[in-house]
Amino acid sequence: MTSIFDRPLKARTLSRLGRRRRASNIVATVLVSLSMLIALAPLLWVLCAVIVKGCKVIASTSWWTHSQAGTTPFLAGGGAYHAIVGTLLQGVASAAISVPIGVMLAIYLVEYGGGTSLGRLATFMVDILSGVPSIIAALFIYASCVATLGLGRSGFAVSLALVLLMVPVIERSTEEMLRIVPVDLREASYALGVPKWKTIVRVVIPTGLSGIVTGIMLALARVMGETAPLLILVGYSQAMNFDIFNGFMGTLPGMMFNETASGAGVNPIPTDRLWGAGLTLIVMIAVINVGARVVSMMFAPKKS
Repeated sequence: MTSIFDRPLKARTLSRLGRRRRASNIVATVLVSLSMLIALAPLLWVLCAVIVKGCKVIASTSWWTHSQAGTTPFLAGGGAYHAIVGTLLQGVASAAISVPIGVMLAIYLVEYGGGTSLGRLATFMVDILSGVPSIIAALFIYASCVATLGLGRSGFAVSLALVLLMVPVIERSTEEMLRIVPVDLREASYALGVPKWKTIVRVVIPTGLSGIVTGIMLALARVMGETAPLLILVGYSQAMNFDIFNGFMGTLPGMMFNETASGAGVNPIPTDRLWGAGLTLIVMIAVINVGARVVSMMFAPKKS
């Protein structure tokens, strides 16, 4: 039976190196796992608090079918129907404008003009928009559209401000997804005589569709909770308003701000409404994300 000291020096060195690498791998795994738990702990804490304090409010049928018209901070009742509709209308309007712009801009930068002067200018502008605070976007729309063009304070003006916040997120996520699509897929399509525009529509976009939809949902989830554009560009209304182009409009972030100003934290009635509006917003974003993932899976290319 040979001793460890009888092994060649190289074998003993490799053995020590292997043990050191395994130990380093274990330490790194533990540190990464702890970092993930530390990052998730505040999120789970907030989520559990919102669910516990808001579930009793949204469990009522009237919460989903009635507005706050006629209620006061000291009068229980009413619901968030007006705020839910207003949030959805503004979100749909902003998505209808920003999604085509963001996706087509990403396609241009990846497939056509990434190295041109126009492409570099577009990339520079996207970088600037990525760091613009929501209140600056709201002030820009107020100065350019409301004060100059006479658009008027409305939900549509809010949607225009949200477009400025959504476009860079959509463009960046779509650009990254298009870049990871293998070049071989494009070349195979070109070899079959398929035009470039059809290759992009039929091959490139479906391949990265799941990631593109995820980026769109992240952008939408970000803007649905913004409050600054609501305060500057449209007033809060407790009554129902389906007209996005005229009048004050209720939204879930606006409702939360209104309930805070009405004594949430001291008065139990606006406090319950505040937690209910927060949980409703979380549920809406979760439902939209799940629905978008299902749609992207349905239209994504099938693996053979």
